Amino acid sequence: MKNNISVALWTLTVKEVRRFMRIWVQTLVPPAVTMSLYFVIFGSLIGPRIGTMDGFDYIQFMIPGLIMMSVITNSYNNVVSSFYGIKFQKSIEELLISPMPNWSILLGFILGGVARGVMIGFIVYGVSLLFYPSFTIVNPLLTLLVLFLTAILFSLMGFINAVFADSFDDISIIPTFILTPLIYLGGVFYSINILPEVWRSISMANPMLYVVNTFREGMLGVSDVSIMFSLGMILGFIGLLTGACLYLLNKGTGIRE
Repeated sequence: MKNNISVALWTLTVKEVRRFMRIWVQTLVPPAVTMSLYFVIFGSLIGPRIGTMDGFDYIQFMIPGLIMMSVITNSYNNVVSSFYGIKFQKSIEELLISPMPNWSILLGFILGGVARGVMIGFIVYGVSLLFYPSFTIVNPLLTLLVLFLTAILFSLMGFINAVFADSFDDISIIPTFILTPLIYLGGVFYSINILPEVWRSISMANPMLYVVNTFREGMLGVSDVSIMFSLGMILGFIGLLTGACLYLLNKGTGIRE
């Protein structure tokens, strides 16, 4: 039985990876092009006018934030589009009546989202070296840990969005009106230390701030927030969202009509 579950999980994961690799021109190339424009405009053109941020060149300070932004959006979008796609095609019913337990179904989709998110993270890092060749990672282990945890976290969020989505418009509402503003206000382009006290306090309520700053601590060795507290929050949210996803799958919310 365990072997059957392992084979099923492997098959689902491979299917998810092949899904975005088959159209790599649409899934892997656009983030690289978009981030290149960010590096050109904000790093090369505007960066010298801004000067340094927390003791680093502006483009160097910006690199961890842009990598995180790419990982978050791509891992989220991969899962929400994939799971809603099989809901729309009614092929989700084939998965639910199969011997696969719900946790393995969830894990298969999450691994697909993590694969795309991590792959995009490495691609954007490679692009960043074209614009800042001397960039070095201070703590590779912490950097990789946060990279994978962030991809897992937002893959889970994408799964929940897909469960409740009733149309293709629904899967774009949260990324457009909630996820993107939180990312931009999460310290991607600036340090919260330059903000007035009131806005600094408001920023502390943004969960993206902790993800971006923990990743920046791994890459640059500087952060605006406590690293242990940030890691605890990320792990806590992963546990909470995993439980929520399994509950929704077991209950059949948004799936069984």
